[in-house]
Amino acid sequence: MNDQIAKKAGEYRGFYRSHLLDNVIPFWMNSDLLDKEYGGYITSVDREGKSYNSDKSIWFQGRGLWTFSALCNHYGAKDKWLEAARMGKDFLEKYCVDSDGRMFFQVTRDGKPLRKRRYMFSESFYVVGMAEYACATKDKDALRKAEECFDFMLRMYRNPDADPYKITPKTYAKTRSERSAAVPMVLVSSAQVLRRCAPERAEYYSGIVREIVDDILKYHYRPELECVLENVLSDGSLIDNPAGRTINPGHSCENAWFLMNEAIYSNDGELLQKALNILDWSLQRGWDKEYGGVMYFVDSEGKPCEQLEWDMKLWWVHNEILIATLMAYGMTGDEKYWNWFEKVHEYTFSHFPDKEYGEWYGYLHRDGTVSHTQKGSMWKGPYHLPRCLMLCEELLGMIAEGKQITPVL
Repeated sequence: MNDQIAKKAGEYRGFYRSHLLDNVIPFWMNSDLLDKEYGGYITSVDREGKSYNSDKSIWFQGRGLWTFSALCNHYGAKDKWLEAARMGKDFLEKYCVDSDGRMFFQVTRDGKPLRKRRYMFSESFYVVGMAEYACATKDKDALRKAEECFDFMLRMYRNPDADPYKITPKTYAKTRSERSAAVPMVLVSSAQVLRRCAPERAEYYSGIVREIVDDILKYHYRPELECVLENVLSDGSLIDNPAGRTINPGHSCENAWFLMNEAIYSNDGELLQKALNILDWSLQRGWDKEYGGVMYFVDSEGKPCEQLEWDMKLWWVHNEILIATLMAYGMTGDEKYWNWFEKVHEYTFSHFPDKEYGEWYGYLHRDGTVSHTQKGSMWKGPYHLPRCLMLCEELLGMIAEGKQITPVL
């Protein structure tokens, strides 16, 4: 490793830690996030942290639970973090699971059901949140519930017809049966967290991860197109329409570091190379050469994207790329990945942070000007950014100290 880079990594490490613990987490702790009347989290907060919509995202009950639990596991348990985690856990258990075992997508402030979707993302965030909480508190019941929910997800993934809510495909299957890359991606990350939190079942979860990784590589990894396709037919065939040509560089980079994490765990050089390929392709396709930053969607053939927000710059996309580029550099020593890290870091920290009220704006126009000033919504809350800062600090520490990179999930 380059000594100069190791020194800079140490400096970045302190910056990332401070930004997390002195800026981002205090913003959320001092905001209207923690609902002391009904429990759980209100993530729809404005620029200053004041609630503008009290309906609750189930994604963020699980995501917030993960974040506050992970803070305890990374930096030592603090009463305020444990209490914040318990608020999310209790609300999830009391209000967020339907009678059929599936979870809601949105509920009222006091927990009455509003919306339920076909996807399994609510379940996946429940799994990682409950598992991380179990690690922080040694709560065996929380771990049991996380494992049971994951088993439910796995059954639905392996046999979608058994799910009355039809997790996948989104299209009418008799006409066009599709599969989405996002579903196996969250299964991989959920299994990796469970493996760490239930080490006695590590071999079992490693087998599951391998199975799902193989599906990602079989159906979505397309070296002939130099991309990961978000949507393909159920047999992996291409769909020649905008949805079928969609590349989501942020998802692809997140997928890349999940796969790198697995390559590190299993010492799999072939998998590492494929993960690096995904990262390389995504950076080349997604980076905006005119304004900087990474665009939300790209068409694999350069044709028009149908998503109205295709050229926007989103906070979470850049969070995932920061993790991926650091992991890639730490694993390979290839300075192109360090250069990409610094390039994305420079863009990210010069555009997204709110220097007046703290935390980050989530959505920028293509030219980098702010589109939405709120700090939280049904889609944005305390997850991608805190996770990024935690994991980047961990990776930067390994790089600075010249240590071998170890799994971070």
